[in-house]
Amino acid sequence: MKKILFAIVSFAFISAHAQTADEVIQKYTTAMGGLKAINAIKTAKMKGIFTIQGSELPITTQIINGKAFRSDIELMGQTITSCYKDGKGWKINPFAGFTTATDVTGVELMDFKSQSILANQLMDYKARGHKVELLGQEDVDGVKTYKIKLTNKDDGKATTYYINTADNMLIKNTTSREMQGQEVQIENYFSDIKDLNGLKFSMTRTQKVNGEVTQMIKMASVEWNVPIDEKIFDKN
Repeated sequence: MKKILFAIVSFAFISAHAQTADEVIQKYTTAMGGLKAINAIKTAKMKGIFTIQGSELPITTQIINGKAFRSDIELMGQTITSCYKDGKGWKINPFAGFTTATDVTGVELMDFKSQSILANQLMDYKARGHKVELLGQEDVDGVKTYKIKLTNKDDGKATTYYINTADNMLIKNTTSREMQGQEVQIENYFSDIKDLNGLKFSMTRTQKVNGEVTQMIKMASVEWNVPIDEKIFDKN
């Protein structure tokens, strides 16, 4: 009897810890609609509200999947533009002194590039050359999650992803970044997930810096495979 009980306990222990990073990532990717289906999307156009420092600003984002990205935020009759295409990026922000299209480099360029790809870096980490590690489980606001650390091959920076153990949805990710000469902790929360023609999409994304909410994007509409003029991504 003791041997049988020991075997049952051992089996339960092994089962509880048999989950691997790849298995968690696969379940998450499948729950989102599958990598093949996400990569098959040619273009995306999103409209919503960007909230920062109490101001609610209209935002439009346009993407050619894997090639180009552009966001336009309207503020006081002017437009803040961030743009990327084929390895190069530029921005216009009259409120920061960039009144004409100005090249972006470094971390900012990498951020722009990542936003041109609809599948996030966790889904196809192997193809991008990144490394992942399952760090066990952790509660996020009362929700049990799998905790996966991804190390970027390009800059060595780590991003930690928290995936709901119940429905395999991404709840948040965290990373650190240098801002104004200081290292800060950035948390991105994903909520209001909707099914859009078989693909899941987080309509609300909230960012915290050192625990304080700094910005939020609430999408009102998301369209796949709509006509987008490639010229809008060119630097004028």
